[in-house]
Amino acid sequence: MQGVDVDMDVNIFRGVILIILMIGFAGLWVWAWSGKRKSAFHEASMLPLEEDLGEIPNDEARMTGKDVHHVN
Repeated sequence: MQGVDVDMDVNIFRGVILIILMIGFAGLWVWAWSGKRKSAFHEASMLPLEEDLGEIPNDEARMTGKDVHHVN
């Protein structure tokens, strides 16, 4: 049986890189949308709302303005 001589040109290399990047993107997408990460992402999304004491106001306080201290 004779072997097939395949020249590795730049287009094959580009195709392999493209497939690797597509698989990586799909893996990152699955990781980001998994249910296990929801609480960590929610906590990170609340960081800009933290008060100086490191407390995050609850939803009711944000909606009604109760217990919110403004610095004037």
